[in-house]
Amino acid sequence: MNDKDYEDFISTVSHELRTPLTSIRGFSETMLSSWDKLDDESKKKFLKIIVEQSNRLINLVENMLSVTKLQNTKEDLIYKEVQIKPAIETIISIIKNQYSDKSFKIDINPNTPPILADKDKFEQILTNIIENAAKYGDENSTIFIKTEILNDMVSIKITNSGIEIPQNDYEKIFTKFSRIDNPLTRKVQGSGLGLYITKNLVEKMGGKIFVKSENHKTTFEIHLPSSNIEVQAREKCSR
Repeated sequence: MNDKDYEDFISTVSHELRTPLTSIRGFSETMLSSWDKLDDESKKKFLKIIVEQSNRLINLVENMLSVTKLQNTKEDLIYKEVQIKPAIETIISIIKNQYSDKSFKIDINPNTPPILADKDKFEQILTNIIENAAKYGDENSTIFIKTEILNDMVSIKITNSGIEIPQNDYEKIFTKFSRIDNPLTRKVQGSGLGLYITKNLVEKMGGKIFVKSENHKTTFEIHLPSSNIEVQAREKCSR
């Protein structure tokens, strides 16, 4: 990371940290000073804001740590067979709590093999993409998650309905600190790090990520090596 990148990183992170911290402090102080004057509905509303901003802080810190690790080319990935369906179900159960207005529909090809990946990094990739779909999807909409088999790769597609991403911004959204400008992104908070991290992790594990946005729907498609590659490699070595 050169000096300019480092300055941009510190500037962006400082701004992103300040906003949720200010909210948490402000609503906490209000509750402490005016507890007896607040009705139950107001208390629940303030506590919900505090929880939401705390989650935002946690996500930001995790993204910050991921960005610094990505700069370290010596970072070791621990590859093993990872079953896709349980991983997706686990991530959805977590994201549902934060986006209760969204529904999730999973369509897993029954012949889908495990992938060869770092389990923790794969779950981080899923979290970033599925949460992104929920965050920017229309209210009360459904997020669709589908798998397909592509020779020695497994395809995972995550589709949401909402404001489209212009085609000339497809590459831009995967760059550090980048956020496209539309009415929704002005309202929805974000650091512009999630998709940058996701793309880097996918590529580090020998995969690719694509985006296609049209007809009021956006699909992120991830290709990751199936465990069949490892099986084939073992067979070749044993000959």
